[in-house]
Amino acid sequence: MARQRSKSDLPTKICAVCGLSFTWRKKWANCWDDVKYCSERCRRRRSQAQTDE
Repeated sequence: MARQRSKSDLPTKICAVCGLSFTWRKKWANCWDDVKYCSERCRRRRSQAQTDE
């Protein structure tokens, strides 16, 4: 069996809405380049964040 990677070795990004750092998840393996938001809540709030600027 392959050794698991520690969580600190996984890639991270900064959420476009809240500005917090979030870590790669297996469900994002095929679309990691397209992921911009840390959660569904931030994805829904993206339009509010754009209008506030």
